[in-house]
Amino acid sequence: MTLSSVSRGLACGIVVAMAVWSVGCTASKPSGDATAMNETSAEQEDRTDDDDGHHLNGWWCTEHGVPEKDCSVCSPAAAKRFKEKGDWCEEHGRAKSQCFKCDPSKAEKFAKLYEAKFGKKPPQATD
Repeated sequence: MTLSSVSRGLACGIVVAMAVWSVGCTASKPSGDATAMNETSAEQEDRTDDDDGHHLNGWWCTEHGVPEKDCSVCSPAAAKRFKEKGDWCEEHGRAKSQCFKCDPSKAEKFAKLYEAKFGKKPPQATD
């Protein structure tokens, strides 16, 4: 065996090892993986405030304690829907069904939605 054939074999081995390593490092996690879901939630918590100054972290409106798409304070479209149904608290400027100021027990319904999705209690609403 010559030095040249040993060098070629070593070079081939290094190339194969690098190929295996690079494939293993770029494999994505399954979409249902709880760790991947938590990372997504953590990334969403880093989102900035919207134009009205409300902090939205993806699926959940932390400031108001309801799902973001249904937040009658942050979403003009949601507010319009609630007003059209007659579900509106004039005193607090939000849907009656989301007015935890008038009836704190209403927060329980939304907390259960959060717990079902994330497996833990929601953060305390700040407004």
